[in-house]
Amino acid sequence: MDRLRKTPAPLDDCDETTGKTPASLTCPVSPPLKRRRLAASPQQNKHVGSPSVPNRVFKSPFQLTKIRDLPPEMNKDTITLQDILGDPLIAECWEFNYLHDIDFLMSAFDEDVRHLVKVHVVHGFWKREDPNRLKLQGAASRLPNVTLHSAFLPEVFGTHHSKMMILIRHDETIQIVIHTANLIVRDWTNMSQAVWLSPRLPLMKPLQQDVSSEEAKVGSGAKFKIDFLNYLRAYDTRRTTCKPVIQQLSLYDFSEIRGSLIASVPGRHIFDEDTPTWWGSAAMSRALEAVPISSKKPEIAIQTSSIATLGGTDTWLKNTLFRSLRGGRSTTPLAQRPSFKVVFPTPDEIRKSLDGYNSGGSIHTKTQSPQQASQLTYLRPMFYHWANDSAKGAPLPYGHIPKEAGRKRAAPHIKTYIRYSGSGPFPPTVDWALLTSANLSKQAWGDAPNIRSEVRVASYEIGVLVWPELYGEGATMVPTFLTDSLAEGEGEMRDGTAAAAAVALRMPYNLPLQAYGEGEVPWVATEKHLEPDWMGRAWEPD
Repeated sequence: MDRLRKTPAPLDDCDETTGKTPASLTCPVSPPLKRRRLAASPQQNKHVGSPSVPNRVFKSPFQLTKIRDLPPEMNKDTITLQDILGDPLIAECWEFNYLHDIDFLMSAFDEDVRHLVKVHVVHGFWKREDPNRLKLQGAASRLPNVTLHSAFLPEVFGTHHSKMMILIRHDETIQIVIHTANLIVRDWTNMSQAVWLSPRLPLMKPLQQDVSSEEAKVGSGAKFKIDFLNYLRAYDTRRTTCKPVIQQLSLYDFSEIRGSLIASVPGRHIFDEDTPTWWGSAAMSRALEAVPISSKKPEIAIQTSSIATLGGTDTWLKNTLFRSLRGGRSTTPLAQRPSFKVVFPTPDEIRKSLDGYNSGGSIHTKTQSPQQASQLTYLRPMFYHWANDSAKGAPLPYGHIPKEAGRKRAAPHIKTYIRYSGSGPFPPTVDWALLTSANLSKQAWGDAPNIRSEVRVASYEIGVLVWPELYGEGATMVPTFLTDSLAEGEGEMRDGTAAAAAVALRMPYNLPLQAYGEGEVPWVATEKHLEPDWMGRAWEPD
């Protein structure tokens, strides 16, 4: 008899405090076969392919999460937490995040095995009296298979902001999940989020050895493994936290991964050419040295859910963050410098979002102090809309027809940094894209006197950088809308010839971007907003 697999039921309208979900379908679960190698899943197959084979087409390396209150046509190719965690072959889960709802997390596992899955929750609430810590302890005390770990945070303004899971499976594979959502109900229902899933990684073969840090190529699975294990080692600075999972992961083969890990760990970090893993803005600058970039009207869109206090002048923004983002391996001696666009919602976009003002509690910036007012002045020319449909916004370039991404009413908690090039009637091509937990802040990217040698970081962050060449020399990456796949002909070069490989990049926002109009300002959650949202509610923060 063929072995039955259970299909997880979709999340219902669950309560944020209980995380209650409907029972999954009832099918028997057979024990896994020893040393079994499962066939690649559809999500795994979309990443796997020989770079030497011409005319290959690849689905987007990033997936958007399903939005509860949007129609099916806007949720094509999306993913839910149950899609990630609902497989009964998951034996152990390490979950890293800023906010956690233990009951909601556990509800996503298959109902027949969730009491058997070993769950490790890594959080940043180190103060014993912290209400978030006490709430986690109360929830975990009811579940003998859940273990809590507190991350060491040496920086006073730092947070444990990384959003990531490690799944260890009974079929002797592992999977790494890097995403943008807190582990709470609100983030997985009507907020725009995205997920990067690694392929399911097998155990290393007998006598197989890891590539050294000197030999590991940027963007390769070998380099990803070095950086990922070094990231986990940062948790063990003061106490043993991740050592057990590091020992397990060291036995696995990461070679199928395409991408570069861009992470931050707290502390003052000094780098030289022999440093195996760089952090924060220095890590981004270092990785981009290997990335080919175009000079055809390049733009870099910085899209986050929070903008911290960056300073009364644009010194840090230009000399640290922008400097780290504008690098790359140029094919022309006179490469044009990119223009920067900061994508952030206005109060009107929050009012019109699916959850109205409630979604604004997850989106943050401030403009009250003199320093913050100065910051608004230098950021204003760079501000662009999330929804791109403001009646008060600047008109779109003449002749451009907006491409609909299907997320303009799902307020953004996602964080993306994307460099794309080209203009006119053709869609842009993507030079690189970063999906990350890192917002626009010094705490996340680090304050760097010199990003080539030193950076001081306050928070834990983690993200994945992808670019076309990872899929083959001469490959191209093309934005896609409402789908993770390229339509016929979308992988062609501008001269009409086919690229060696074509990669889709699922866009969370419409293109082209719409600049703020005169008088428009970013959403500020700490201010009163008395104009009713679409549900008739005002916003009066405590």
